[in-house]
Amino acid sequence: MTQSRLRPVLGANTQYSARMIVAYRYGALAIAGVGVAWALVFGAMGWWWVVALDIGIIASGLAIYLLIRKGHFTFGLLAAQAALMVIAIVMGLLLDVPTEDAPRVSHLYLLVVAALGYLNYQRNRSRMQLVLIGLCLFAFVVFASAPLASPYDVTMPPLVRSIGTWANAALATAMLAACTHAMHADFVRRNSFSRDLAAALWNDEFQLAYQPQVDLKKATIGAEALLRWTSAHRGAVSPAEFIAEAEKLGLMVGIGGWVLEQGCSVLAQWASVPHLRHLTLSVNVSPSQLMHDEFETLVGDTLARTRADPRRLTLELTESILVTDMDLVVAKLDRLHAMGITFALDDFGTGYSSLSYLRRLPIQQIKIDRGFVQDAASTARSAGLVRNVIRIGADLELDVLAEGVETEEQHALLAAAGCSQFQGFLYGRPMPRATFEERVAAEALAEDAGSAA
Repeated sequence: MTQSRLRPVLGANTQYSARMIVAYRYGALAIAGVGVAWALVFGAMGWWWVVALDIGIIASGLAIYLLIRKGHFTFGLLAAQAALMVIAIVMGLLLDVPTEDAPRVSHLYLLVVAALGYLNYQRNRSRMQLVLIGLCLFAFVVFASAPLASPYDVTMPPLVRSIGTWANAALATAMLAACTHAMHADFVRRNSFSRDLAAALWNDEFQLAYQPQVDLKKATIGAEALLRWTSAHRGAVSPAEFIAEAEKLGLMVGIGGWVLEQGCSVLAQWASVPHLRHLTLSVNVSPSQLMHDEFETLVGDTLARTRADPRRLTLELTESILVTDMDLVVAKLDRLHAMGITFALDDFGTGYSSLSYLRRLPIQQIKIDRGFVQDAASTARSAGLVRNVIRIGADLELDVLAEGVETEEQHALLAAAGCSQFQGFLYGRPMPRATFEERVAAEALAEDAGSAA
């Protein structure tokens, strides 16, 4: 699985800590709880249309809770903000119209929603999020500057209005304080995380794990080198978290250079061992690495210094490179391929891929995305799509490797469709180098024993 593919995406939870996810889930339940409390109050008063509004609050809270629990975190947050904004506006227009005895306070919730939106925007910079933040701030200014009397406003008993004013003001203030604390904690966490990540390379905290790549007979033909970080302070850190941050900080050129150096050194060492010299090694290259002015020089110098066979090295690129300067990318790949290096287009079909790109790019391998592989065994449409991708690869004289294979059923389907290279948990999880080499040695012994028999 490609390292750079692990950037946060819409609906994925990778950019949010487990603590924050839990906090938002219980926050959604708190919204539902507030709705229940007010529904009981207005139900006792017989104001059923207000109870209907409270039921909407309850439903919103529960729906948001379920969305987050099922993994739709980003969408759940956007839905939460939209629902809270609408509820605050309705309350301000109908239930919380300012009087001589009681000011309007429900618009304070709009600041809370805007603060929540800002927190979310730091992790998922979407235009929809900016729109919601802008609408909340605009509505807050309007409510704070004008009485906005409505012909449909509800005149509440003085005691109920007084209790509601104090309760809403206290709750909104507490929530705003919690958001401010969360912003500060997030800033401190990110600042500390960035410092630790920047020092990780110098502190020798990165390692490579090797995931086997196999042929039709499930014999190991190579591996993909996957970057891992074991922090002295944080323990094992998920690639989904640190690689995206390394890209933001501009560290991937240096880290990628280290990965390339390690990978080429391993290839050179394998070349001197009879049962390992046939292996290839795939190394992921981020767009920032590829587009760096000195990348080709770095690759050439690394190969010369380590004496690795470039024909055994595969550089994996993601489809995100296709949104950059195509002519420049093609020129770079042509020069590197002239050295003997193989190029693979990873996660094929998930982004910008098209036949025109495949025709222009000097690549020799495409890797079918794990999502297609996992769906292929369950739906005829996905199976047909995978077969077509394999056929396209064959027509273009490209090797096709299916990644994310987890079951024998998936392997059989892919093999029947013409795929000849595979990667996934079915054949082995990412493992230390020593374990991987022991695996290949065991395969060689078994093959020798079979030949002798």
